[in-house]
Amino acid sequence: MENINYRKLDWVVIGLYLLLVVFGWMNIYSSSASDEGFILSLKQKYVMDMIWVASALVIGGLILFVIPHKVYSAIAWPLYVLIVVLLVAVAFVGKEVNGSRSWFAIGPFGLQPAEFSKISMSILLAHLMSKYDFKFSNPRDFIRIMVVLAIPILSILLEKETGSALVYLGFLIVCYREGMTGWILVAGLLAILLFVFTLVFSPLVSILVLAGLTGVTASFYSRRPMIGIPATAAAVILLAFVPRLLRIESLEPLTRLDPDQWVALLTGVLAAVLTLVFWRRRKTSLRNLMLGYLLGLCLIFSVEFVFNHVLKDHQRARIEVLLGIKEDPKGVGYNVHQSLIAIGSGGFAGKGFRGGTQTRFDFVPEQSTDFIFCTIGEEWGFLGALAVLAVYLSLILRLIGSAEKQKDSFARIYGWCVACCLLMHVVINICMTIGLMPVIGIPLPLISYGGSSLWAFTILIFIYLKLDMEKRSY
Repeated sequence: MENINYRKLDWVVIGLYLLLVVFGWMNIYSSSASDEGFILSLKQKYVMDMIWVASALVIGGLILFVIPHKVYSAIAWPLYVLIVVLLVAVAFVGKEVNGSRSWFAIGPFGLQPAEFSKISMSILLAHLMSKYDFKFSNPRDFIRIMVVLAIPILSILLEKETGSALVYLGFLIVCYREGMTGWILVAGLLAILLFVFTLVFSPLVSILVLAGLTGVTASFYSRRPMIGIPATAAAVILLAFVPRLLRIESLEPLTRLDPDQWVALLTGVLAAVLTLVFWRRRKTSLRNLMLGYLLGLCLIFSVEFVFNHVLKDHQRARIEVLLGIKEDPKGVGYNVHQSLIAIGSGGFAGKGFRGGTQTRFDFVPEQSTDFIFCTIGEEWGFLGALAVLAVYLSLILRLIGSAEKQKDSFARIYGWCVACCLLMHVVINICMTIGLMPVIGIPLPLISYGGSSLWAFTILIFIYLKLDMEKRSY
């Protein structure tokens, strides 16, 4: 056992961790206990959660007091490979829960490798990016990071665990902090925007949006915004009239192609020509912008295929309900509909502990796991929900602030990874609960019921506490 200087521990992080864990148990008890009161039985979720909490604290203690901090960099690759093997194996031999095959059944317990993959990914990213010669401007380093991120994402998608895969997008924030170009993040956000616009409106609207954004960006790159922006606006307006032009009787032969196809053809040819021009003139930024536009066109015309032939029926239904394409409050939209009723009924101060009718009478499925935030909203009201968000924000900001003070790059990068994992889980879970994202099944960190999730976040946080404590000792 190592000698521990307790004054070097970040007690603020530990306090926030314990606050969330205890509050989580209270809400699990409220959402799952029967009217008979407290019953000590392993069939009760709140009893099982007590076991998970106790074992998590033991794990945290082992990390702080027994395991040397230098071991994590050494096991980065073996741990990553082990987790990837488990992710692939569980997709074939794992237990299926709610349409997702992502659990290993161990007697009455279940183990979800996807939760622990965040630990191996955080350690490996810290190991790779903390090397003295690592640079995102080096194509080899960039490709290596993207590959190690892609492998577990694809493995998790094989399990049909979309929510866990989305969490990995948070690691791109870490990459951006360590020098990756911000255009990759912008491209990702734009891809989501184009996907939504194509579904809700039409491919033509998405093309016009893409053309407008490309033209405005190009005008700033060329340092002629006063000319480029008005010209872009005029071009977009003219392109918007293409459907009307095709209605002219003399142009009837041209109607073999749809208006959106004509606009894509015209702008695509122009973008291809400009790509060659900018390549010859060695204007890399403008060339990449035109290539981005061509890729955007490919994305827009692939939306229908992806939506109808790649996504599952329940995934399509959830997206349609979310975007308002159709309403199904008694079917696919039932969970979110009941969740909104529960949160709304809580009002400003809530109905009190164990006073929520939606919670007590099981109107909301999975209310102790993925939808536990609706229990918080109903019983603790707006004030309680705001307090929970404040605790999460304090924990995330504390981790980021602490990470930025690290002189050791491994500890800094790892701290950012932990903060981003927490951030993605909180944002996705709460947005899912209040109807701003499709229902994809992801726990609220340290609060939702589930041993794998609690253990994984405990390990993530306590490894960072160990690294932080060691660096403070010097």
